[in-house]
Amino acid sequence: MAELILDATLENLEKVFDFIHEQLDKTDCTNKARLQIDLAVDEIFTNISSYAYSPKIGKVKITCGIESAPAGATISFEDGGIPYNPLEKEDPDITLSAEERQIGGLGIYLVKKNMDSVEYEYKNGKNILTIKKGIGE
Repeated sequence: MAELILDATLENLEKVFDFIHEQLDKTDCTNKARLQIDLAVDEIFTNISSYAYSPKIGKVKITCGIESAPAGATISFEDGGIPYNPLEKEDPDITLSAEERQIGGLGIYLVKKNMDSVEYEYKNGKNILTIKKGIGE
């Protein structure tokens, strides 16, 4: 399991992508799975950077594990910010037009729809959000 610890700032998003891609490059990850993982990583890291410690800056630990049979990736985000379970937020009504919909919630909805599983726990003063995605054909 590879691990990266860095400040939860939007300036570090590229470092997070580099870290995740370095792990995925060791596999035969499909382009579709890689794009879906990128979307989820972007949403989760951006939310942590924007809200977990606001207005201060705190650390986030990202772990990435690759399984071979079946081929899959497990990525966890751990922060010591404000306790928050994004999975408790009600899914947006996507049948409404953009103008009629309430602001917010679409990003985590897309994470839930694109990942095979999304789990949250609050443990030892830490938010831990874990996503899993099959990466093979």
